[in-house]
Amino acid sequence: VQLQASGGGLVQPGGSLRLSCAASGTISSRNVMGWHRQAPGKQRELVARITSGSTTYVDSVKGRFTISRDNAQNTVYLAMNSLIPEDTGVYYCYALIAGYPTWGQGTLVTVSS
Repeated sequence: VQLQASGGGLVQPGGSLRLSCAASGTISSRNVMGWHRQAPGKQRELVARITSGSTTYVDSVKGRFTISRDNAQNTVYLAMNSLIPEDTGVYYCYALIAGYPTWGQGTLVTVSS
């Protein structure tokens, strides 16, 4: 299975973006899918994940980001609202398959005026 991420770009503070991550094969809804991000000069961190309808978010994005998935399309989304400069970074989608992470290529999100 390969993951293809898209949707990054340049947005002003307060703006919105929606990231998509499409899997090339079938991923069960019981498999965790999610997003990490890596800001310049910082370690990669978990942003959000979803499994069987249950979601988890890092505190800094709660109330602003929403993760969802379309199991029929094997796609996970990250809707990002009220973006702030600290959200800038490369966003990576992933899926846990048989306990091992599969990563998509990163998509760059830049929040700047």
